[in-house]
Amino acid sequence: MRMIALMATLLLFLPLSAQHQHVHGHTHERPIHFPDTDRYRTIVSDFHMHSVFSDGSVWPDIRVQEALKDSVDAIALTEHLEYQPHREDLPHPDRNRAHNLAERYARPYDLMVIRGAEITRNMPPGHANAIFIQDANKLRVEDAMGAFEEANLQGGFTFWNHPNWYAQVKDGVARLTDFHRELIDRKLLHGIEVVNDLTISEEALRIALDHDLTIMGTSDVHGLVDWQYEIAEGGHRPVTLVLASARSPEAIKEALFAGRTVAWFENTLVGKRENLLPLVKASLQVEGAAYIGPSAVIEISIHNDSDAEYLLDNVSGYSLQSDLGLIRLHPNATTTFSVMTGEQIPEFELRFRVLNAIIAPGTRLELTLPINVR
Repeated sequence: MRMIALMATLLLFLPLSAQHQHVHGHTHERPIHFPDTDRYRTIVSDFHMHSVFSDGSVWPDIRVQEALKDSVDAIALTEHLEYQPHREDLPHPDRNRAHNLAERYARPYDLMVIRGAEITRNMPPGHANAIFIQDANKLRVEDAMGAFEEANLQGGFTFWNHPNWYAQVKDGVARLTDFHRELIDRKLLHGIEVVNDLTISEEALRIALDHDLTIMGTSDVHGLVDWQYEIAEGGHRPVTLVLASARSPEAIKEALFAGRTVAWFENTLVGKRENLLPLVKASLQVEGAAYIGPSAVIEISIHNDSDAEYLLDNVSGYSLQSDLGLIRLHPNATTTFSVMTGEQIPEFELRFRVLNAIIAPGTRLELTLPINVR
């Protein structure tokens, strides 16, 4: 179920020769940072989380405070419509209550709070989030299809939650049902969680690619973000990076319907190539390239302006002065490494396979960096 992330994690621990790789300025900071691309703003979002107003453990103000600490740009409190385990202690007939409180708490800050709710049914259809809705109460209808129809009437964006959840699919394999096919055919389902909490689903990614569903990554946090994702030890919550034309709810909604997203999970980026490639390119800048004296060994410095630690597999044909041809570009830092070009040449290209950037099951993003000798 977590095949993609585990493979990338294992690769991170392959022994590298540090002889010709130097890192400058690397520090771990909590705020989540990814650069804008050449066309879009990169909006850090978490559109699946809970408070005591359904089955979460915290008041909505904690969700706001956590998002501010993580530099998340947009959140949605998606309380279960049908599942209310705290109702004896916290009765609330208005299913918009958690959102209204969070929106009020966020008002003094630069944090967008999007109205949402979780449609909570047995399989099929299982659980789904509806965000950018107007009134969560109107989604409380007996017929499951009717809940999706109402969300659509309200202009909502809906996505299938944790399709690999073992409580609803015992083998943990995400599969389309006839109900989901009908939702997709009727354009009532727009996205799917490839990443949810501590899991990632290769099968969900395949469904997203085959049916043009927006790739989503969410925390689905119920307790504390810091505990669940070990923030103090360098961890991070899963998020959806939305490539939007502006930093506004309207632009985020447009980007979600257009499918311009990348999920970030345990230092692994997952997205369609047309979204992932510009993001990685925006993250990496070649800061210097110079030959060492009269030799044919060139030192290249690349700055990584993102929180992802990129693991690059050299497929360019030029040899690196490291044992396995792997380069680790630390987050928010400049890494210098040596390449043997055979002779001094004024310009060339390095091609890499980005091992922790996934564009399809079993397929890593390939990246070309032009090198101009200075």
